[in-house]
Amino acid sequence: MTIKFGPSGIGSVKDVEETFKEYNEKGIRAAEIPFTYGVFIKKKEDAEKVGNAAKKWNISLSIHAPYWINLNSKESNKIEESKQRILNSCEVGEWMGAKIVVFHAGFYGKDDKEKTYQNIKKAIIEIMERIKEKKWKVKLGVETMGKINVFGSAEEVLRLVKETGCSFCLDFAHLYSRSLGKESYKNIYEKFKNFSNLHCHFSGIVFGEKGERNHKKTPSEELKKLSLAVSREKNITIINESPFPVEDSIIAIDIFGKG
Repeated sequence: MTIKFGPSGIGSVKDVEETFKEYNEKGIRAAEIPFTYGVFIKKKEDAEKVGNAAKKWNISLSIHAPYWINLNSKESNKIEESKQRILNSCEVGEWMGAKIVVFHAGFYGKDDKEKTYQNIKKAIIEIMERIKEKKWKVKLGVETMGKINVFGSAEEVLRLVKETGCSFCLDFAHLYSRSLGKESYKNIYEKFKNFSNLHCHFSGIVFGEKGERNHKKTPSEELKKLSLAVSREKNITIINESPFPVEDSIIAIDIFGKG
């Protein structure tokens, strides 16, 4: 069993060979490509270039789908656009051999939590049907979220996994801020301990009374707490989403290595 660390970000596609070589030399074994404002890798040949470099330098790839996703929108066209953004990310992920496409599922809006859940569940099932039709291997990973008014509590995500067969992204910093600092990383991990493979996010985080505000540099003390919280008997990937993701990933490698 292994714990892999890596940053959110791979730099430019044209420099990916050199970037992944540097990652490998620093002990980084994972990287997530953030399609934050859109799917910026559009050509199959570019995706394959990234995938080939990742294989060469032993980097496990994942993708974060665009932020402009709401599977609980009141406007049906926005739901369809959201589904398409996820599917576009999955297609690129398939081209490059990414393991998982992470996404933010949506907002409660004026709906109650159960109605929101059912709407999102329906959309995820439809997306997964398309993935199956295409015979893609990439997994669909709904992310746990840090703001109280955003869908994505641990319980909601685990229920989706059970009822749809989708995968997930466990963001420790998000759930910590969603609980307003009341839940320890150990308590958060315990909810997901039955899974042998975990795709995770971590970073420093600032939160207020409504939960997450913004990410910040990852404090070493928080990494030490996380190191004590997770099992070494699992296959775990931890993507750092701080403003200094490479630097913080290297610090995490050192801290976990001493744990």
